[in-house]
Amino acid sequence: IPDTLVVIVLTTALSWVAKLGEEHGVVIFGKVDGDLPHFRLPRVPTYADTKDIVSSAITITMIGVVESVIVAREYASRNHYAVSSNRELVALGVSNAVGSAFGAYPAFGSLSRSKLNDRAQAKSQLSGVVTASLVVASLLGLLPYLFHLPRGVLAAIISDAVISLLSATPGAVAFLFKVQAWSDLFLLLFICFCSVAASVETGILLAVIISLVMVIKRSNMPRIKLLGRSTENDNDFYPIDGAPPAAPGTLRRLSFGSSSSNDSQDESVPQSRDNSSSGSLSADTQAQHIDGVLVVRIEEPLYFANAGQLHARLNRMEMYGDMRTHPSEAPRMNPTRAVVFDLVGMSDIDGSALEILLGIVHEYSRREVRVLFVRVCQGVRLRFEQAQMGSAGGEYDFSDIGSALLHLEQQLCIPSSS
Repeated sequence: IPDTLVVIVLTTALSWVAKLGEEHGVVIFGKVDGDLPHFRLPRVPTYADTKDIVSSAITITMIGVVESVIVAREYASRNHYAVSSNRELVALGVSNAVGSAFGAYPAFGSLSRSKLNDRAQAKSQLSGVVTASLVVASLLGLLPYLFHLPRGVLAAIISDAVISLLSATPGAVAFLFKVQAWSDLFLLLFICFCSVAASVETGILLAVIISLVMVIKRSNMPRIKLLGRSTENDNDFYPIDGAPPAAPGTLRRLSFGSSSSNDSQDESVPQSRDNSSSGSLSADTQAQHIDGVLVVRIEEPLYFANAGQLHARLNRMEMYGDMRTHPSEAPRMNPTRAVVFDLVGMSDIDGSALEILLGIVHEYSRREVRVLFVRVCQGVRLRFEQAQMGSAGGEYDFSDIGSALLHLEQQLCIPSSS
């Protein structure tokens, strides 16, 4: 028997026997109209009410969907079952559309009610059917028996369920502090403060808005890294990670390795002898700029949102070799003669991003800068062929960075340092 049901029965009986409501001023459940709602199509709002209705609807939808998704993922992870967000949204939409014809409140997932359902050891969606049946039965015949139920008991049941949801919060805060995720920790504490100081709805709304802003900001910045050649092995390339370029006259010339481009490759996932790992270098190994050549690794698919900043970031790499250098400073790098794009992480590219990339290649070609693409997957290669990337000046038949640099050595007639 659920402990919540036992508490309700016992406290109701105690309140009735001791006359807590009549003689002691305890606020009780009281009499509630239990008539079932009737079917009635919603009225079209007047023009004066439209603004308030639309703003309220947007707020309710955002808060309701977020809370529903949080609940679904929380208990799906806890109980090891899959959740389809698309089906969840369809179910919410259908239920609210039907409920609007009966004057129902907006229906969404609830943290507190889901917690109560979990504590009752519900195992399937049948629990919702049983709950709905009990609600109907209560409306039709059980409400008079709950007349003496103290409202404080109802509040305590909900509070207990919500407090139990916070059991993981101290561990989450400790983890964020341990890994020094200061932005996440600040956001968590700020949203918590807003929820307590204003309302839960305000906190959730702020969390959604801030999250959207962060997603938009991060999606607008393409994940690219400038690679340098290892001082220990000519076939190893590592991210320079903002390390300042070597002093003028000490930059490595094109000392190309003998990496062959004739090895058999899987077109869908190109392989390479190049070690372009993002791991840290040993104390004796350094990643150095290659004089006159930019080696840029694109680590994600390009699409209309993140490709917009690609040109600007390439310009800063070309001038400074370091994304953290302020644009007002004087250029540090020697003139660029070639750009090698490592597309090992770019599994796809949409039409808008392809147009931007094609414009970048045209600009480099106009400046007589060679552009080479290595480790191009089959889907991206097909897009390049359709866009006539070769006619624009881009070459994309190289299996690894080493073979591309060897090709540049032969074409540009730059002597090797070896």
